[in-house]
Amino acid sequence: MILFDDDLHMYVLRDQAFAEAWWEMPDEYTCGFDASARPLRMTGEPHRVRLELTGAEPDEAQLRRLVAGHYQRHLRGEASPEATALADFLAALPREGV
Repeated sequence: MILFDDDLHMYVLRDQAFAEAWWEMPDEYTCGFDASARPLRMTGEPHRVRLELTGAEPDEAQLRRLVAGHYQRHLRGEASPEATALADFLAALPREGV
């Protein structure tokens, strides 16, 4: 799961259960993607969030744009992963709670 907060800070979380337990406030969520780059929405209330697919179509281009923006804003001096394959690109992202 790759989630972005309201400041477009990126969080890469190992799976849906971990993401739902880790994320506390749904109003701080902006957008997210699963490991296939399919967009997610967050529903629920504080400390009881749920992630759901918004559709079956991946949006890899948007995911890559948001990741690049995160690196530019929050990780200055570090380059965003350049892997062509989505799996390699995602594997190169820094993970939370590993």
